[in-house]
Amino acid sequence: MVHEVNDSNFKDVVLSAELPALVDFWAPWCGPCIKVSPVVEKLAGEYVGKAHFCKINVDEAPEVAINYGIRSIPTLMVFKGGDKVNQVIGAVPESKIKAMLDEHV
Repeated sequence: MVHEVNDSNFKDVVLSAELPALVDFWAPWCGPCIKVSPVVEKLAGEYVGKAHFCKINVDEAPEVAINYGIRSIPTLMVFKGGDKVNQVIGAVPESKIKAMLDEHV
């Protein structure tokens, strides 16, 4: 399951999470974001109990996007223990996303 997060619940859902959290910074008008979305959904099913998966629409949650310096989307970040520990930018292959996650689960 992929959770929708925003400026008001980002801290509680992502930064306070006990499990590592992959956050997909995206927007509905972004073609590469739409391409990555099914991969994120698929991986959410594969990593149940190992990681949280979240999406944040940068147009609807500008504070979080600005705080983390999002300039290009999609940007996928992994948070662990409240800290950003890894990120990739762009429509990267599933294998790259899995490798990034596997370092932290």
